[in-house]
Amino acid sequence: MKSIMVVGTTSHAGKSLITAAICRILARRGWRVAPFKGQNMALNAYVTANGGEMGYAQAVQAWAAGVVPWVEMNPILLKPQGDMTSQVIIKGKPVGKVGAAEYYEQYFDLGWRAIEESLQHLGTEFDMLVCEGAGSPAEINLKHRDLTNMRVAKHLNAATLLVVDIDRGGAFAHVVGTLELLDPDERALICGVVINKFRGQRSLLEPGIKWLEERTAIPVVGVIPYLEHLFPAEDSLDLLDRKSSKSANELNIAVIRLPRIANFTDFDPLESESSVALKYLSPKQDLGHPDAVILPGTKTTIPDLLLLQKSGMAEAIQHYAASGGTVLGICGGYQMLGQMIADPEGIEGQAGRYQGLNLLPIKTVITGQKIARQRQVSSNFPQMGLPVNGFEIHQGRSRIEMPGTDSKAFQPLFDDINLGLVDSCQSVWGTYLHGIFDNGPWRRAWLNRLRQQRGLKSLPTGVANYREERENILDSLATEIERHLDLTPFLSQ
Repeated sequence: MKSIMVVGTTSHAGKSLITAAICRILARRGWRVAPFKGQNMALNAYVTANGGEMGYAQAVQAWAAGVVPWVEMNPILLKPQGDMTSQVIIKGKPVGKVGAAEYYEQYFDLGWRAIEESLQHLGTEFDMLVCEGAGSPAEINLKHRDLTNMRVAKHLNAATLLVVDIDRGGAFAHVVGTLELLDPDERALICGVVINKFRGQRSLLEPGIKWLEERTAIPVVGVIPYLEHLFPAEDSLDLLDRKSSKSANELNIAVIRLPRIANFTDFDPLESESSVALKYLSPKQDLGHPDAVILPGTKTTIPDLLLLQKSGMAEAIQHYAASGGTVLGICGGYQMLGQMIADPEGIEGQAGRYQGLNLLPIKTVITGQKIARQRQVSSNFPQMGLPVNGFEIHQGRSRIEMPGTDSKAFQPLFDDINLGLVDSCQSVWGTYLHGIFDNGPWRRAWLNRLRQQRGLKSLPTGVANYREERENILDSLATEIERHLDLTPFLSQ
């Protein structure tokens, strides 16, 4: 099995995007290719067909390669929590919750075995792996316990691509410094440098490229222009850099940027709607008067709920809903909309019972057993009978607490009542289903309710699901990057 390793001089250099593009480029050339990231720290997760969790970015890379996502493509997933700890997921299943120091003491050997086993398994099914590193491969205080970067590259003897983000400045120093800090056997694997996020005339960069190649004896194999393609971000820091490029919009939707926001990839399909402007609001910001407010998923539902209450955002959402505004809660956001959340075992911190926003008649108990599974259901609202696909990832169990007098005040959102509720005015919505907006007809039907309130003409609901839009994005991304990237040094070895 041949392999390419993509590492970066810094975090957010563009490794995930370039890895996805290479997967699509090679798949179009006839390779049976798969992505791989040994260890990922992210709160954006995907659930595979067999109920295993993996990083969402690796799922997108698998789709770019034209294959079904497997947990072996991301054997270690760390999901940060609010108390300087992370939930450890190995080969799709939670195995513990630890702090950083304890993680390497308890899980380093187990993690490396999972990586080796996953690579061996992938090697029986694919003839090319495109591997992604994490952060920088030259963090000298971490290299001895780095499971993700050059340890994997050396294990595979992978031709390695070094990506640098020129948009943030200091690109030449970043490249030279990274190479200087690599061990000789690691540096020997670097077959090319990619200068990413370049703005301006290529001719003005040529003297720098010539100097860099002479200084390092490594070719610059690509200069990638700054691309505006939306690609699933791996952590919430990316949301700080997202700015709407839409000069005109008909609907304004606010997503509350919770401290431990999770699976905000749920909203990529909304970003793709030309008539929608999506804005991520800090709990300390003014809510304003958007057309809808979304409470997203979170890894720490109770601490984030308490922050909403302390900041005043919880009260603002309650007033907004009382005035007829549309509120949607997904997963942890759904739990927050309920009457109460109990954590008897202290899984999210201090054991106790906590008051919710009391907008939906549910009570939730946080438990140690996680539910992670794909779902296929049929909608009751906003339109009857629409097929909806998605997945669940949650540790809470919610029970509907609906008195007989209120039996018609709230209705099941789907044919499975345990997946969500909507009130009789269709103003307050809640669901456990991630990926709900990926379903094109359902998304448009939900948006059309907002449009009706604004007196706007309804959009067609007979649209494709977002996966087709994602395919178009991946195709255009790969086509653009292929114009600027020479993979010959990586395929000739």
